Amino acid sequence: MAEVTATQTPTPTPAPVKKKGPGKKKMAKRFIALGVAAAVLAGGGFALYKFLNTSTLEEGEIFSQAASIGTIQSKVSGSGTAKAKESAAITLTQGGTVQEVLITGGQTVMAGDPLYTIYSQAAEDEVANARKKVEDLNKDMADLQEDAANLTIRAPFAGKLQEVKEFQMDQDISKGTPVATLVNDKKLKLSLYFSYAYENEIKVGQKVDVSIPAVMRSYEGTVEKINKVSYISPEGAVHFEVVIAFDNPGTLTAEMDASAVLYAADGTPIYPYENGKTEFYETRTIETKAAGPVIGIGNLLNYANVSAGEALLTLGSSTIDSDIRSKQEEINNAQTKLDEAVKALSDFHAVAPINGTVTSCTLTEGAEVKSGDTVVIISNNTTMLVTITVDDKNISFIKPGSFVDLDWNGNVYQGQVTSIDMGGAQSGQGMTNYPVTLTVDNFDGSLIEGAYLQYSFVTSESENCILVPTSSVKYFSDKNDGTRKAVVFVKRDSRPEDVPELEMPEVEPGQKRQFPSEEEGYYPVIVETGISDTQNVEIRSGVQEGDEVFVNYTVTEQGSSW
Repeated sequence: MAEVTATQTPTPTPAPVKKKGPGKKKMAKRFIALGVAAAVLAGGGFALYKFLNTSTLEEGEIFSQAASIGTIQSKVSGSGTAKAKESAAITLTQGGTVQEVLITGGQTVMAGDPLYTIYSQAAEDEVANARKKVEDLNKDMADLQEDAANLTIRAPFAGKLQEVKEFQMDQDISKGTPVATLVNDKKLKLSLYFSYAYENEIKVGQKVDVSIPAVMRSYEGTVEKINKVSYISPEGAVHFEVVIAFDNPGTLTAEMDASAVLYAADGTPIYPYENGKTEFYETRTIETKAAGPVIGIGNLLNYANVSAGEALLTLGSSTIDSDIRSKQEEINNAQTKLDEAVKALSDFHAVAPINGTVTSCTLTEGAEVKSGDTVVIISNNTTMLVTITVDDKNISFIKPGSFVDLDWNGNVYQGQVTSIDMGGAQSGQGMTNYPVTLTVDNFDGSLIEGAYLQYSFVTSESENCILVPTSSVKYFSDKNDGTRKAVVFVKRDSRPEDVPELEMPEVEPGQKRQFPSEEEGYYPVIVETGISDTQNVEIRSGVQEGDEVFVNYTVTEQGSSW
C-alpha cells in the first residue's frame, strides 16, 4: 500500500463560527410531543420506546483552518522478512556414532573451526568404493584412448623404411599385422671385442677411429657401451665387448666390414681381436596395434626417409568415438559420486564452512545419528537480507543502490537495494508485484532471522508548499464545460468577482450540509492540487498562505428527552 506523510508550519485556528437558526430546539420539542401522542394513540408502546431512545445528528459549527506553508512527502510502505545473507546447514548422508562435539548453540565460529567428530564405517566404505570405481574407469578410458591412438600407425623415430608391406584402401587389417621395418640409419654402431688386458684403458665416451675399408675412409666414433662378457677366442684368450657409435654421412649402411683403433693413456694403439660389421643404430618392426579398415596410407615405400611421429597408415573404427564418449560419461558420474562421498565423509569430521553463529546443534556425544539428519546450522547474520514486494506503480522509484527505511519493533534500519527480480513478478488484483532484495548491515546482531519489518521509501516530495487539510478539497463540475474541478471554500469579507459557476448539489431538508454557503462567508475557489495524503493536500494555485479554508462542520449528537 502507499502511505503519504506531511509536515507543515502550523497556523492558529480561527474560532468556530456558529450556524444561524434560533428556534430549532423549540421546533424539535414540538415534533417529539407530536410523535409521543401518535405513538400512544396507535397503541405502539414498543415504537414509542424506540422513538424516545433514538438520537439525532444536528449540524454544529463550521470548522476552518488557515492554509499553511510546509513540506509533504509521498511514501510507499509495506512489509518484508529478514534472513541471514549467508547460512550453512550440515546434513548427514550416512549414519554413525557421535564421538566428540566441540560447539554449542549460540557459539560464534570462524570458517575452518572444528565442529564435531562422528565415526561412520558406511561413509568410509562408500568413499573407498567410489574411489576404486573412478580408478577402474580411468584405466578403461586409458585403454580406449590408446586404442584410438593406435588406429594411426606412426614412425616411432626418424629413419628409413624397409620391408614395407602393401595395403589397399578399405582393406580390413587385424591387430598385429606387420607394416614395415624402420631403421635409424642416421647413426651406425659397431661391436668389437678387446682383450681384458685393456680393461682399464677403455672407457665409455672415449674417442675411437672407425675405418671402413669399402670406402677407404675413417670416421670418428665414441665408445657408447662396454659389456663385460667373456668371449673366448680360438687361441684361448678372454675378451669383452665394446659398442662404438658413429654418425652416418649418408653413404654407409649395415653389414659393411669395419674396424676401430683406440688409444691408451700413453698413446699406445689398442686394436680389437678381429674386425666387425656395421649395424643400424636402431631397428624396429612396425605392426598394427588395432584392427579396422584402412582409411589412409602415408609414405609407405621401401627406403623412404620418414620423420619421428609421421603417420604411415591410418585405420578406421565405427565404435571408438562413441565408446570414449560413453566411458567419459561413466567417469563423470562416478567422479560426482566420489565427490559426494568425500563430502559426506567430511561432514563426519566437520569444520565450520563459514564465519557465523551456531543457530542449531542437535549432537550429543555417544548418540547415534542417521542419514538425513541436519545436525548443525550456522548463520552469518552480520549482514541480513530483507525481501519486500513493490507494485508496478512504484517500482520505478527505486533501483539497485537506492536506500529504503526499515522498522522492526521500533528499531530503525536502512536497507540498500541489491536486486530487483523483474522476472519474478507476480500478478493479481489488477497489479503486478516485483520481489526486491535489500541488504542490511547488522553488526550488533539486533536484527534476527525471520523478523517481520515495515519498509517505506519516498516517491515524491514538495518543500515550502501551500498545504490545506484533505477534507477541505471538494469536487464539482463546471457549468460551462462540464469538467470536474477541485474546489476549496475560502472565507472572504465580501463576495469576490471571480466566483466560479459550479454545479453544486442542493441540500435537501433534513440532509447534512457538506460545504458552506455564501451567507456563511465562504466562497468556492478552483485550485490545482499536488501531492496529497489522508491529512493534507498540496495546493499549487488558487489559495495563499494564511487563507482561512473550510474544513468541515462539527457534528452535535442530539438525544431524545422529555
